[in-house]
Amino acid sequence: MKFLKKLLKWVAILFGLLIITLYVTDTDYLLKAVRTIYMKGHTTAYLEDYKHFDNKPLDTGTPQPWPNHKDYNSVKETETLKNVNAQNGTIAYVIIKNDSIWFENYYDGFDEDSKSNSFSMAKSYVSALLGKAIMDGYIKNLDQPVCDFIPEFCEGEAAKMTVGDLSSMASGTNWDERYYSPFSITTRAYFDDDLTKVMTGLKVVREPGTSYKYASGDTQMLAIAIERASGKKLYDYLTESFWEPLGSENQALWQVDSEDHDLVKAYCCIASNAKDFARMGKLYKDHGKWNGKQLLDSAFIAKSITPRFTESPEYGYGWWLKTVGDKHFFMMRGHLGQYVIVEPNDNVIIVRLGHSKGPGDAVASFTPDISAYIDEAYKMLEQ
Repeated sequence: MKFLKKLLKWVAILFGLLIITLYVTDTDYLLKAVRTIYMKGHTTAYLEDYKHFDNKPLDTGTPQPWPNHKDYNSVKETETLKNVNAQNGTIAYVIIKNDSIWFENYYDGFDEDSKSNSFSMAKSYVSALLGKAIMDGYIKNLDQPVCDFIPEFCEGEAAKMTVGDLSSMASGTNWDERYYSPFSITTRAYFDDDLTKVMTGLKVVREPGTSYKYASGDTQMLAIAIERASGKKLYDYLTESFWEPLGSENQALWQVDSEDHDLVKAYCCIASNAKDFARMGKLYKDHGKWNGKQLLDSAFIAKSITPRFTESPEYGYGWWLKTVGDKHFFMMRGHLGQYVIVEPNDNVIIVRLGHSKGPGDAVASFTPDISAYIDEAYKMLEQ
């Protein structure tokens, strides 16, 4: 019994020292990581982790349900699609043709209203809010310096950084995009309770605006700039600018760093569903118009879905770009394979949400699953 008491005493002391060390070394965010992710059996963020973080609502206005196509669900998944969906843990697969639901199916206990994490699809929303802020006169144009809103980036090369650089992933900072390392800045940003402090600690290590490098921190800095320019919380600005006007059917949630600091995790973390996520794809497909009203400038959209850098044809301003044969897709993309894929010429939107991308999970690359979701959708449409 004495031995057990001594053992428990030393365990408590060691645990206390560990906690103190985490706070002293400014890595106490790992405590939240352990509590919300690792102790729940995950090695990275997951679809329903929003339940364990602080969130702010994106409220609905007047819902505008998608109409069903005349051929609604008349075709079943191809065998290849069934296999890919099963292997990758798909929870939602939706094909929208001519602005009508042509096919939809849900899996693993999820349904059409189930919330799941957008992950980096949120970046497309933040880029759209940049366009809206320019329309509203809060921001002059894509070339306005970030320094005007975040004074920590007013010296040296950092002074050259523009809001357009942030939207196009060309900030030149030392952000390190790693999802599975507990010590990366990406992991810190996901769990830290003061994102502004994390962002303003970044350093500019190459000339901004000269090349593309995928960095979630760019979107987070853009969010700070938009909030300071507009005087509005980003979750409120998104609600009034797009979530309500686009007729979203369900209230969504956007994670914030903490109740105290109340800054959205802008590079990720809108919890919603497939058909409400698809609305942003339709808005961009229709050049910023929704029910005859111009919600977003068409010129801004055209620029957003065009590569900024010729050597990086896969990215525009907040949107991914992919050519398959004679078809040109633009898409919202998120960790673990969250996609809203748009082919405007065919008037087709494909939405896939799920637990995994499958093999080839490299950061900022087109994994094989994307081609499968596109190819199999078109095979179904051709039946």
